[in-house]
Amino acid sequence: MKPQFQELMLEATRLTQAGRLQDASAVIQQALQGGTAAPATPAATEGAYAAAPWASAFESFLERSGAPADTRTVLDGCVREVDEAQQDAPAARGPSGAAGEFIDGVHSEAAGSLHYKLYVPPGHEGKALPLLVMLHGCTQDPDDFAAGTAMNELAREQGFFVLYPAQSQHANPQRCWNWFKHNHQQRGRGEPAVLANLTQAVMRQYGIDPARVYAAGLSAGGAMAAILGQSYPELFAAVGVHSGLPPGAAHDVQTAFAAMREGSPPTPPAARPLRGAAKPSKAGGPVPTIVFHGDRDTTVSPRNGQQLIEAAVGPHALAQAEHGRSAHGQRYTRTLYRSASGLPLGEHWELHGSGHAWSGGSARGSYTEPRGVEASREMLRFFLAHPKEGRKA
Repeated sequence: MKPQFQELMLEATRLTQAGRLQDASAVIQQALQGGTAAPATPAATEGAYAAAPWASAFESFLERSGAPADTRTVLDGCVREVDEAQQDAPAARGPSGAAGEFIDGVHSEAAGSLHYKLYVPPGHEGKALPLLVMLHGCTQDPDDFAAGTAMNELAREQGFFVLYPAQSQHANPQRCWNWFKHNHQQRGRGEPAVLANLTQAVMRQYGIDPARVYAAGLSAGGAMAAILGQSYPELFAAVGVHSGLPPGAAHDVQTAFAAMREGSPPTPPAARPLRGAAKPSKAGGPVPTIVFHGDRDTTVSPRNGQQLIEAAVGPHALAQAEHGRSAHGQRYTRTLYRSASGLPLGEHWELHGSGHAWSGGSARGSYTEPRGVEASREMLRFFLAHPKEGRKA
């Protein structure tokens, strides 16, 4: 067996023993797609497990791992589910159609498994395209977030990949990213590490342009996107935060609710580098950041948006504000931040009259404000104007 296949089978065994059969099935699906052979049609007398060409190797692995005898029976059902899914659906790695593809995947490593969905644009073969990592908010999932932000439609229009990691209820009952826990706020630990590793795995698989990798999110997802930008500046060229909080705004549930109600402490931890955070890349300078926040947000105080952009651009940035209205009449104040030499550092969009919702989003998803500024399109415009090699001290 290949090392990667063996690791995935170990993860499938662990998930099976924990009773997480759906997750185990997804991991087996990933192993099958990444292997050199596809599963054969199940033999009526031997079952799906025995019919698979990798069965003998996996059986030997189970014996060495000391898995219980009934593990094989349970995995037999998982593999049958995989076989049926493969027969009913097109291959996830095949050439993309005119509309692109929205495929499922599982990323597994020592820290655990992370499900995700990936939008693959049409005609991507042979091209080094950008990648946008989109982190959903609490109670959401990748399908909901993709529908609400309409980011896949923009990706098809402009040619880039969109990765939607999925937080599990096992990790957080409300499917929030754990931005407020100290062990998920640092480079090389917890969710930031797993998300960075997943991002790099997708980059390798699809030949992503390393200079154009970005992270964005809503609410808890926005707070985690800000942590990713601060912790992995050599990976993410720019960051977008909608209705989120600055890195280090809290360290437990109690301080999280306080920050959501009132903003970060007077001297926010976000103004200081997180312990274990990466140093700036050789290109130098902060990671360019664009922030959107409604001034009627009663879930996450608008103060967090202002504190987040101030922490991102630094104390010496020069600010210039402009006012306008969206195509549907929503008023906004857009503040541009530049360095003394004129280098763009970030943008802050204060959305007047808006609550805790993705501005300009589609009513097909949750937590959206369709009448607002098109945050998805403005984020994309900002991102593409900030490739990593263009960052200077």
